[in-house]
Amino acid sequence: MLIPNLKEAQKRSKQEVRVLTHEYIVNSDLKTLGKNKKYFVRTYGCQMNEHDGENIKAILEDMSFEETDQMEDADVILLNTCAIRENAHNKVFGYLGRVKHLKEQKPDVIVGLCGCMAQEEVVVKEIMQKHKYLDIVFGTHNIHELPEILNNVIETKSQQIQVYSKEGDIIENIPVKRASKYKAWVNIMYGCDKFCTYCIVPYTRGKQRSRYHEDILAEVQCLKEKGYQEVTLLGQNVNAYGKDLDDNYNMENLLEDVAKTNIPRIRFVTSHPWDFTDSMIDVIAKYDNIMPYIHLPLQSGSNNILKRMGRRYTKESYLELAKKIKEKIPNCSLTTDIIVGFPGETEEDFQETLDVVNQVKYDSAFTFIFSPRIGTPAAKMEDTTPLEEKEKRLQTLNQLVNEYANEANQKYLHKIVPVLIEDYSEKDGKMLIGYTDTMKLVNVQGDPSDIGKIINVKITDTKTWSMDGIAQNSTK
Repeated sequence: MLIPNLKEAQKRSKQEVRVLTHEYIVNSDLKTLGKNKKYFVRTYGCQMNEHDGENIKAILEDMSFEETDQMEDADVILLNTCAIRENAHNKVFGYLGRVKHLKEQKPDVIVGLCGCMAQEEVVVKEIMQKHKYLDIVFGTHNIHELPEILNNVIETKSQQIQVYSKEGDIIENIPVKRASKYKAWVNIMYGCDKFCTYCIVPYTRGKQRSRYHEDILAEVQCLKEKGYQEVTLLGQNVNAYGKDLDDNYNMENLLEDVAKTNIPRIRFVTSHPWDFTDSMIDVIAKYDNIMPYIHLPLQSGSNNILKRMGRRYTKESYLELAKKIKEKIPNCSLTTDIIVGFPGETEEDFQETLDVVNQVKYDSAFTFIFSPRIGTPAAKMEDTTPLEEKEKRLQTLNQLVNEYANEANQKYLHKIVPVLIEDYSEKDGKMLIGYTDTMKLVNVQGDPSDIGKIINVKITDTKTWSMDGIAQNSTK
Protein backbone atom coordinates (compact mmCIF):
# COMPACT_ATOMS: atom_id res chain seq x y z
CA MET A 1 0.00 0.00 0.00
CA LEU A 2 1.29 3.42 -0.99
CA ILE A 3 -0.79 6.48 -0.09
CA PRO A 4 -0.20 10.09 -1.28
CA ASN A 5 1.61 12.60 0.90
CA LEU A 6 0.89 16.31 0.46
CA LYS A 7 4.31 17.45 1.72
CA GLU A 8 6.03 15.15 -0.75
CA ALA A 9 3.78 16.33 -3.58
CA GLN A 10 4.77 19.95 -2.84
CA LYS A 11 8.48 19.25 -3.26
CA ARG A 12 10.43 20.00 -6.42
CA SER A 13 13.86 18.45 -6.89
CA LYS A 14 16.46 19.00 -9.58
CA GLN A 15 16.56 15.28 -10.24
CA GLU A 16 16.48 14.57 -13.96
CA VAL A 17 13.20 13.22 -15.26
CA ARG A 18 13.50 9.80 -16.85
CA VAL A 19 12.00 9.12 -20.27
CA LEU A 20 11.15 5.42 -20.35
CA THR A 21 10.27 3.77 -23.65
CA HIS A 22 9.73 0.18 -22.47
CA GLU A 23 8.25 0.62 -18.99
CA TYR A 24 4.71 -0.47 -19.87
CA ILE A 25 4.69 -4.26 -20.00
CA VAL A 26 1.81 -6.74 -20.13
CA ASN A 27 3.08 -10.30 -19.83
CA SER A 28 1.37 -13.27 -21.46
CA ASP A 29 -0.62 -14.17 -18.34
CA LEU A 30 -2.05 -10.69 -18.00
CA LYS A 31 -2.87 -10.51 -21.71
CA THR A 32 -5.81 -12.84 -21.14
CA LEU A 33 -6.84 -11.68 -17.67
CA GLY A 34 -9.93 -9.91 -19.00
CA LYS A 35 -11.08 -12.57 -21.47
CA ASN A 36 -14.89 -12.67 -21.63
CA LYS A 37 -15.05 -9.76 -19.18
CA LYS A 38 -16.12 -6.14 -19.59
CA TYR A 39 -14.94 -2.80 -18.28
CA PHE A 40 -16.56 0.59 -17.64
CA VAL A 41 -14.54 3.81 -17.38
CA ARG A 42 -16.11 7.12 -16.40
CA THR A 43 -13.90 10.21 -16.82
CA TYR A 44 -14.31 13.62 -15.21
CA GLY A 45 -12.49 16.87 -15.85
CA CYS A 46 -10.07 18.36 -18.37
CA GLN A 47 -8.64 17.23 -21.70
CA MET A 48 -5.64 15.76 -19.91
CA ASN A 49 -8.00 13.52 -17.93
CA GLU A 50 -9.82 12.61 -21.13
CA HIS A 51 -6.56 11.51 -22.68
CA ASP A 52 -5.63 9.56 -19.52
CA GLY A 53 -8.99 7.82 -19.95
CA GLU A 54 -8.00 6.84 -23.49
CA ASN A 55 -4.81 5.29 -22.09
CA ILE A 56 -6.69 3.42 -19.36
CA LYS A 57 -9.17 1.96 -21.86
CA ALA A 58 -6.36 0.83 -24.16
CA ILE A 59 -4.54 -0.89 -21.29
CA LEU A 60 -7.68 -2.77 -20.25
CA GLU A 61 -8.26 -3.88 -23.83
CA ASP A 62 -4.62 -4.96 -23.97
CA MET A 63 -5.65 -7.34 -21.18
CA SER A 64 -8.59 -8.65 -23.28
CA PHE A 65 -11.34 -6.71 -21.48
CA GLU A 66 -14.16 -5.36 -23.66
CA GLU A 67 -15.73 -1.95 -23.13
CA THR A 68 -19.34 -1.49 -22.08
CA ASP A 69 -21.26 1.76 -21.65
CA GLN A 70 -23.45 0.14 -18.98
CA MET A 71 -21.83 0.15 -15.56
CA GLU A 72 -24.11 -2.66 -14.38
CA ASP A 73 -22.67 -5.01 -17.03
CA ALA A 74 -19.03 -4.38 -16.13
CA ASP A 75 -16.57 -6.64 -14.33
CA VAL A 76 -14.18 -3.72 -13.77
CA ILE A 77 -15.36 -0.17 -13.00
CA LEU A 78 -12.92 2.75 -12.87
CA LEU A 79 -13.73 6.39 -12.07
CA ASN A 80 -11.06 8.64 -13.61
CA THR A 81 -11.38 11.77 -11.50
CA CYS A 82 -10.76 15.52 -11.43
CA ALA A 83 -9.66 17.57 -8.41
CA ILE A 84 -9.78 21.12 -9.73
CA ARG A 85 -12.99 22.17 -7.95
CA GLU A 86 -15.13 21.01 -5.06
CA ASN A 87 -18.01 20.34 -7.44
CA ALA A 88 -15.89 17.74 -9.22
CA HIS A 89 -15.28 15.99 -5.88
CA ASN A 90 -18.96 16.02 -5.05
CA LYS A 91 -19.93 14.50 -8.39
CA VAL A 92 -17.53 11.60 -7.90
CA PHE A 93 -18.54 10.86 -4.33
CA GLY A 94 -22.18 11.10 -5.39
CA TYR A 95 -21.57 8.56 -8.14
CA LEU A 96 -19.79 6.30 -5.68
CA GLY A 97 -23.18 5.72 -4.08
CA ARG A 98 -24.28 3.90 -7.24
CA VAL A 99 -21.01 2.00 -7.33
CA LYS A 100 -21.39 0.87 -3.71
CA HIS A 101 -24.92 -0.35 -4.37
CA LEU A 102 -23.74 -2.35 -7.39
CA LYS A 103 -20.81 -3.77 -5.40
CA GLU A 104 -23.29 -5.05 -2.80
CA GLN A 105 -25.23 -6.82 -5.55
CA LYS A 106 -22.13 -8.08 -7.40
CA PRO A 107 -19.34 -8.62 -4.83
CA ASP A 108 -16.92 -9.87 -7.49
CA VAL A 109 -16.99 -6.68 -9.53
CA ILE A 110 -13.72 -4.75 -9.20
CA VAL A 111 -14.24 -1.02 -8.59
CA GLY A 112 -11.59 1.65 -8.45
CA LEU A 113 -10.79 5.34 -8.35
CA CYS A 114 -7.92 6.95 -10.23
CA GLY A 115 -6.85 10.32 -11.60
CA CYS A 116 -6.28 13.59 -9.77
CA MET A 117 -8.51 12.91 -6.75
CA ALA A 118 -6.47 9.79 -6.06
CA GLN A 119 -3.39 12.02 -5.71
CA GLU A 120 -4.96 13.94 -2.80
CA GLU A 121 -3.92 12.76 0.65
CA VAL A 122 -7.22 13.81 2.24
CA VAL A 123 -9.28 11.94 -0.37
CA VAL A 124 -7.37 8.66 -0.03
CA LYS A 125 -7.66 8.80 3.75
CA GLU A 126 -11.42 9.27 3.39
CA ILE A 127 -11.58 6.30 1.02
CA MET A 128 -9.72 4.14 3.53
CA GLN A 129 -12.19 5.13 6.26
CA LYS A 130 -15.54 5.41 4.47
CA HIS A 131 -15.22 3.65 1.10
CA LYS A 132 -13.48 0.38 1.91
CA TYR A 133 -15.47 -1.36 -0.85
CA LEU A 134 -13.17 0.27 -3.44
CA ASP A 135 -10.69 -2.32 -4.64
CA ILE A 136 -8.22 -0.10 -6.49
CA VAL A 137 -6.83 3.41 -6.03
CA PHE A 138 -4.04 4.65 -8.30
CA GLY A 139 -2.90 8.10 -9.38
CA THR A 140 -1.76 10.10 -12.38
CA HIS A 141 1.88 8.94 -12.27
CA ASN A 142 1.44 5.19 -12.56
CA ILE A 143 -1.31 4.49 -15.10
CA HIS A 144 1.13 2.12 -16.81
CA GLU A 145 1.09 -0.11 -13.71
CA LEU A 146 -2.66 -0.81 -13.96
CA PRO A 147 -2.22 -4.43 -15.23
CA GLU A 148 -0.10 -5.37 -12.22
CA ILE A 149 -2.40 -3.54 -9.77
CA LEU A 150 -5.46 -5.23 -11.21
CA ASN A 151 -3.82 -8.64 -11.07
CA ASN A 152 -2.84 -8.09 -7.43
CA VAL A 153 -6.46 -7.36 -6.52
CA ILE A 154 -7.60 -10.59 -8.14
CA GLU A 155 -4.87 -12.71 -6.60
CA THR A 156 -4.83 -11.28 -3.08
CA LYS A 157 -8.54 -10.34 -2.75
CA SER A 158 -7.34 -7.21 -0.96
CA GLN A 159 -7.56 -3.48 -1.52
CA GLN A 160 -4.72 -2.07 -3.64
CA ILE A 161 -3.77 1.58 -3.08
CA GLN A 162 -0.77 2.61 -5.16
CA VAL A 163 -0.33 6.38 -5.41
CA TYR A 164 3.07 8.02 -5.96
CA SER A 165 3.77 11.43 -4.47
CA LYS A 166 7.23 11.46 -6.05
CA GLU A 167 7.85 13.28 -9.28
CA GLY A 168 6.66 11.19 -12.17
CA ASP A 169 8.58 9.83 -15.13
CA ILE A 170 7.59 10.11 -18.78
CA ILE A 171 6.37 6.75 -20.07
CA GLU A 172 6.40 6.70 -23.87
CA ASN A 173 4.96 3.31 -24.69
CA ILE A 174 1.51 3.45 -23.05
CA PRO A 175 -1.17 2.41 -25.59
CA VAL A 176 -4.11 4.67 -26.40
CA LYS A 177 -7.68 4.06 -27.53
CA ARG A 178 -8.61 7.28 -29.34
CA ALA A 179 -12.16 8.46 -28.72
CA SER A 180 -12.26 9.86 -32.26
CA LYS A 181 -10.96 8.74 -35.65
CA TYR A 182 -10.56 12.35 -36.80
CA LYS A 183 -9.12 14.37 -33.89
CA ALA A 184 -6.63 13.43 -31.21
CA TRP A 185 -5.08 14.62 -27.97
CA VAL A 186 -1.29 14.70 -27.90
CA ASN A 187 0.48 15.26 -24.60
CA ILE A 188 3.52 17.52 -24.96
CA MET A 189 4.21 17.85 -21.25
CA TYR A 190 3.01 16.83 -17.81
CA GLY A 191 2.71 18.67 -14.51
CA CYS A 192 3.07 22.33 -13.62
CA ASP A 193 5.45 24.48 -11.59
CA LYS A 194 3.44 27.71 -11.51
CA PHE A 195 1.82 27.03 -8.10
CA CYS A 196 -1.07 29.48 -8.43
CA THR A 197 -2.36 29.79 -4.88
CA TYR A 198 -5.79 28.30 -5.64
CA CYS A 199 -4.67 25.38 -7.81
CA ILE A 200 -4.19 21.77 -6.74
CA VAL A 201 -2.78 20.63 -10.11
CA PRO A 202 0.95 21.07 -9.24
CA TYR A 203 0.36 18.59 -6.40
CA THR A 204 -1.77 16.08 -8.35
CA ARG A 205 0.23 16.17 -11.58
CA GLY A 206 3.74 16.76 -10.25
CA LYS A 207 6.51 18.98 -11.56
CA GLN A 208 6.71 20.14 -15.16
CA ARG A 209 8.04 17.42 -17.43
CA SER A 210 8.31 18.05 -21.18
CA ARG A 211 8.37 15.22 -23.70
CA TYR A 212 11.17 15.18 -26.24
CA HIS A 213 10.03 16.98 -29.36
CA GLU A 214 11.14 14.05 -31.53
CA ASP A 215 8.60 11.81 -29.75
CA ILE A 216 5.82 14.40 -30.10
CA LEU A 217 6.48 14.95 -33.80
CA ALA A 218 6.61 11.19 -34.43
CA GLU A 219 3.20 10.82 -32.78
CA VAL A 220 1.70 13.67 -34.82
CA GLN A 221 3.17 12.26 -38.04
CA CYS A 222 1.68 8.85 -37.26
CA LEU A 223 -1.75 10.43 -36.65
CA LYS A 224 -1.52 12.31 -39.94
CA GLU A 225 -0.70 9.10 -41.82
CA LYS A 226 -3.73 7.46 -40.22
CA GLY A 227 -5.96 10.21 -41.61
CA TYR A 228 -6.48 12.34 -38.52
CA GLN A 229 -7.62 15.87 -39.33
CA GLU A 230 -6.81 17.58 -36.04
CA VAL A 231 -4.45 17.32 -33.07
CA THR A 232 -4.63 19.22 -29.80
CA LEU A 233 -1.31 19.65 -27.99
CA LEU A 234 -1.93 19.15 -24.27
CA GLY A 235 -0.27 20.47 -21.15
CA GLN A 236 -1.11 22.20 -17.90
CA ASN A 237 0.83 25.18 -19.25
CA VAL A 238 1.76 24.49 -22.87
CA ASN A 239 3.50 27.85 -23.30
CA ALA A 240 6.19 26.71 -20.89
CA TYR A 241 6.98 23.63 -22.97
CA GLY A 242 10.70 22.86 -23.08
CA LYS A 243 11.76 25.17 -20.25
CA ASP A 244 12.69 22.12 -18.17
CA LEU A 245 14.92 20.77 -20.94
CA ASP A 246 18.40 21.89 -21.95
CA ASP A 247 18.01 21.90 -25.72
CA ASN A 248 16.79 25.51 -26.29
CA TYR A 249 13.72 24.09 -28.02
CA ASN A 250 10.52 25.82 -26.92
CA MET A 251 6.80 26.02 -27.68
CA GLU A 252 7.13 28.20 -30.77
CA ASN A 253 9.69 25.75 -32.18
CA LEU A 254 7.34 22.85 -31.51
CA LEU A 255 4.32 24.61 -32.98
CA GLU A 256 6.23 25.40 -36.16
CA ASP A 257 7.51 21.84 -36.56
CA VAL A 258 4.05 20.38 -35.94
CA ALA A 259 2.66 22.80 -38.53
CA LYS A 260 5.27 21.56 -41.03
CA THR A 261 3.86 18.01 -40.77
CA ASN A 262 0.91 19.46 -42.73
CA ILE A 263 -1.70 17.88 -40.51
CA PRO A 264 -4.80 19.95 -41.36
CA ARG A 265 -5.61 21.35 -37.91
CA ILE A 266 -3.52 22.11 -34.82
CA ARG A 267 -4.78 23.38 -31.47
CA PHE A 268 -3.18 23.68 -28.02
CA VAL A 269 -4.37 24.01 -24.41
CA THR A 270 -3.94 25.42 -21.86
CA SER A 271 -1.93 28.63 -22.05
CA HIS A 272 -0.62 30.82 -19.25
CA PRO A 273 -0.36 34.54 -20.13
CA TRP A 274 3.00 34.75 -18.36
CA ASP A 275 4.69 32.49 -20.92
CA PHE A 276 2.89 33.66 -24.07
CA THR A 277 5.62 35.21 -26.22
CA ASP A 278 5.49 37.51 -29.24
CA SER A 279 7.32 34.88 -31.29
CA MET A 280 4.64 32.34 -30.42
CA ILE A 281 1.99 34.73 -31.73
CA ASP A 282 4.03 35.16 -34.93
CA VAL A 283 4.16 31.39 -35.50
CA ILE A 284 0.40 31.03 -35.02
CA ALA A 285 -0.19 33.87 -37.49
CA LYS A 286 2.24 32.35 -40.01
CA TYR A 287 0.67 28.90 -40.45
CA ASP A 288 -2.85 28.34 -41.73
CA ASN A 289 -3.07 24.92 -40.07
CA ILE A 290 -2.55 26.38 -36.58
CA MET A 291 -6.11 27.25 -35.67
CA PRO A 292 -6.96 30.88 -34.83
CA TYR A 293 -8.31 29.90 -31.44
CA ILE A 294 -6.53 30.68 -28.16
CA HIS A 295 -7.72 29.85 -24.67
CA LEU A 296 -6.08 32.47 -22.45
CA PRO A 297 -7.11 32.18 -18.78
CA LEU A 298 -7.58 35.54 -17.08
CA GLN A 299 -8.86 34.33 -13.65
CA SER A 300 -9.28 37.94 -12.45
CA GLY A 301 -9.02 41.45 -13.86
CA SER A 302 -7.85 42.92 -10.56
CA ASN A 303 -4.12 43.37 -9.98
CA ASN A 304 -4.71 42.92 -6.27
CA ILE A 305 -6.42 39.56 -6.77
CA LEU A 306 -3.98 38.43 -9.45
CA LYS A 307 -1.17 38.98 -6.97
CA ARG A 308 -3.02 37.01 -4.29
CA MET A 309 -3.54 34.27 -6.87
CA GLY A 310 0.17 34.18 -7.74
CA ARG A 311 -0.58 34.69 -11.43
CA ARG A 312 2.61 36.70 -12.23
CA TYR A 313 1.00 39.16 -14.67
CA THR A 314 -1.07 42.32 -14.37
CA LYS A 315 -4.34 43.45 -15.86
CA GLU A 316 -2.39 45.82 -18.09
CA SER A 317 0.04 43.19 -19.38
CA TYR A 318 -2.84 40.78 -20.04
CA LEU A 319 -4.73 43.39 -22.06
CA GLU A 320 -1.58 44.21 -24.02
CA LEU A 321 -1.14 40.51 -24.84
CA ALA A 322 -4.78 40.20 -25.96
CA LYS A 323 -4.32 43.29 -28.13
CA LYS A 324 -1.20 41.83 -29.80
CA ILE A 325 -3.02 38.57 -30.51
CA LYS A 326 -5.98 40.31 -32.12
CA GLU A 327 -3.75 42.61 -34.17
CA LYS A 328 -1.56 39.82 -35.56
CA ILE A 329 -4.33 37.20 -35.82
CA PRO A 330 -7.43 39.30 -36.70
CA ASN A 331 -9.81 36.35 -36.97
CA CYS A 332 -8.65 34.79 -33.68
CA SER A 333 -11.24 33.52 -31.23
CA LEU A 334 -10.26 34.26 -27.62
CA THR A 335 -11.72 32.35 -24.69
CA THR A 336 -10.84 32.39 -21.01
CA ASP A 337 -11.30 31.14 -17.44
CA ILE A 338 -12.51 33.48 -14.69
CA ILE A 339 -12.82 32.86 -10.95
CA VAL A 340 -15.39 34.90 -9.00
CA GLY A 341 -15.25 35.41 -5.27
CA PHE A 342 -11.58 34.71 -4.64
CA PRO A 343 -10.67 35.46 -0.99
CA GLY A 344 -10.36 39.21 -0.55
CA GLU A 345 -12.21 40.11 -3.77
CA THR A 346 -14.10 43.38 -3.32
CA GLU A 347 -16.79 44.84 -5.53
CA GLU A 348 -14.12 47.10 -7.01
CA ASP A 349 -11.95 44.06 -7.82
CA PHE A 350 -14.92 42.42 -9.51
CA GLN A 351 -15.60 45.52 -11.59
CA GLU A 352 -11.99 45.32 -12.81
CA THR A 353 -12.75 41.83 -14.09
CA LEU A 354 -15.83 43.07 -15.90
CA ASP A 355 -13.72 45.82 -17.44
CA VAL A 356 -11.35 43.26 -18.96
CA VAL A 357 -14.31 41.29 -20.35
CA ASN A 358 -15.66 44.50 -21.89
CA GLN A 359 -12.32 45.26 -23.51
CA VAL A 360 -11.40 41.80 -24.78
CA LYS A 361 -14.94 40.73 -25.71
CA TYR A 362 -14.30 36.98 -25.30
CA ASP A 363 -15.96 34.49 -27.61
CA SER A 364 -16.74 32.43 -24.52
CA ALA A 365 -15.58 31.94 -20.94
CA PHE A 366 -15.57 29.23 -18.30
CA THR A 367 -16.65 30.97 -15.12
CA PHE A 368 -16.58 29.62 -11.58
CA ILE A 369 -17.09 30.62 -7.99
CA PHE A 370 -13.86 30.15 -6.03
CA SER A 371 -13.56 26.63 -4.66
CA PRO A 372 -10.95 26.14 -1.89
CA ARG A 373 -8.76 23.07 -2.36
CA ILE A 374 -7.19 21.56 0.76
CA GLY A 375 -3.41 21.95 0.70
CA THR A 376 -3.32 25.12 -1.39
CA PRO A 377 -2.41 28.56 0.10
CA ALA A 378 -5.74 30.07 -0.97
CA ALA A 379 -7.64 27.55 1.16
CA LYS A 380 -6.14 29.24 4.24
CA MET A 381 -6.96 32.80 3.15
CA GLU A 382 -9.70 34.69 4.98
CA ASP A 383 -12.86 34.77 2.91
CA THR A 384 -15.59 37.09 4.21
CA THR A 385 -17.70 37.51 1.08
CA PRO A 386 -21.12 35.83 1.46
CA LEU A 387 -21.97 33.07 -1.01
CA GLU A 388 -25.05 35.03 -2.06
CA GLU A 389 -22.85 37.92 -3.18
CA LYS A 390 -20.53 35.57 -5.09
CA GLU A 391 -23.51 34.03 -6.88
CA LYS A 392 -24.77 37.50 -7.79
CA ARG A 393 -21.36 38.42 -9.26
CA LEU A 394 -21.23 35.17 -11.20
CA GLN A 395 -24.66 35.85 -12.69
CA THR A 396 -23.61 39.38 -13.69
CA LEU A 397 -20.41 38.05 -15.27
CA ASN A 398 -22.21 35.30 -17.17
CA GLN A 399 -24.74 37.74 -18.59
CA LEU A 400 -21.91 39.88 -19.94
CA VAL A 401 -20.00 36.89 -21.34
CA ASN A 402 -23.18 35.64 -23.04
CA GLU A 403 -23.71 39.00 -24.71
CA TYR A 404 -20.26 38.98 -26.26
CA ALA A 405 -20.50 35.29 -27.19
CA ASN A 406 -23.74 35.96 -29.04
CA GLU A 407 -22.24 39.04 -30.68
CA ALA A 408 -19.19 37.04 -31.84
CA ASN A 409 -21.36 34.31 -33.37
CA GLN A 410 -23.58 36.80 -35.21
CA LYS A 411 -20.55 37.88 -37.25
CA TYR A 412 -20.63 34.46 -38.92
CA LEU A 413 -24.19 34.77 -40.26
CA HIS A 414 -24.38 34.06 -44.03
CA LYS A 415 -20.62 33.42 -44.19
CA ILE A 416 -19.03 30.24 -45.55
CA VAL A 417 -16.57 28.71 -43.10
CA PRO A 418 -14.54 25.47 -42.88
CA VAL A 419 -15.98 22.95 -40.42
CA LEU A 420 -14.57 19.60 -39.29
CA ILE A 421 -17.61 17.31 -39.26
CA GLU A 422 -17.34 14.97 -36.28
CA ASP A 423 -20.59 13.07 -35.81
CA TYR A 424 -24.36 13.12 -35.83
CA SER A 425 -26.08 15.60 -33.52
CA GLU A 426 -27.35 14.03 -30.28
CA LYS A 427 -30.32 16.42 -30.24
CA ASP A 428 -31.27 15.90 -33.88
CA GLY A 429 -30.09 12.66 -35.46
CA LYS A 430 -30.65 14.06 -38.95
CA MET A 431 -28.13 16.86 -38.36
CA LEU A 432 -24.35 16.62 -38.29
CA ILE A 433 -22.12 18.51 -35.84
CA GLY A 434 -18.67 19.96 -36.16
CA TYR A 435 -16.40 22.83 -35.25
CA THR A 436 -15.04 25.81 -37.13
CA ASP A 437 -11.35 26.69 -37.06
CA THR A 438 -12.27 29.19 -34.30
CA MET A 439 -13.88 26.42 -32.22
CA LYS A 440 -17.50 27.36 -32.90
CA LEU A 441 -20.00 24.50 -32.64
CA VAL A 442 -22.05 24.15 -35.83
CA ASN A 443 -25.14 22.01 -36.49
CA VAL A 444 -24.90 21.12 -40.17
CA GLN A 445 -27.34 19.95 -42.81
CA GLY A 446 -25.06 17.69 -44.76
CA ASP A 447 -24.32 14.21 -46.04
CA PRO A 448 -23.16 11.49 -43.59
CA SER A 449 -20.22 10.89 -45.93
CA ASP A 450 -18.87 14.25 -44.75
CA ILE A 451 -18.16 12.87 -41.27
CA GLY A 452 -14.42 13.03 -40.67
CA LYS A 453 -13.89 15.68 -43.35
CA ILE A 454 -13.32 19.44 -43.29
CA ILE A 455 -16.05 20.94 -45.46
CA ASN A 456 -17.33 24.40 -46.28
CA VAL A 457 -20.51 25.30 -44.43
CA LYS A 458 -22.75 28.32 -44.99
CA ILE A 459 -24.00 29.67 -41.64
CA THR A 460 -27.77 30.19 -41.74
CA ASP A 461 -28.52 30.95 -38.08
CA THR A 462 -26.59 31.85 -34.93
CA LYS A 463 -27.25 31.34 -31.23
CA THR A 464 -25.19 32.19 -28.16
CA TRP A 465 -23.24 28.94 -28.04
CA SER A 466 -23.83 27.35 -31.45
CA MET A 467 -24.64 28.00 -35.09
CA ASP A 468 -26.64 26.27 -37.82
CA GLY A 469 -25.43 25.80 -41.34
CA ILE A 470 -25.74 24.03 -44.69
CA ALA A 471 -22.89 22.01 -46.17
CA GLN A 472 -21.29 23.35 -49.35
CA ASN A 473 -18.58 21.66 -51.38
CA SER A 474 -16.00 19.61 -49.48
CA THR A 475 -12.52 21.16 -48.97
CA LYS A 476 -10.73 17.95 -48.07
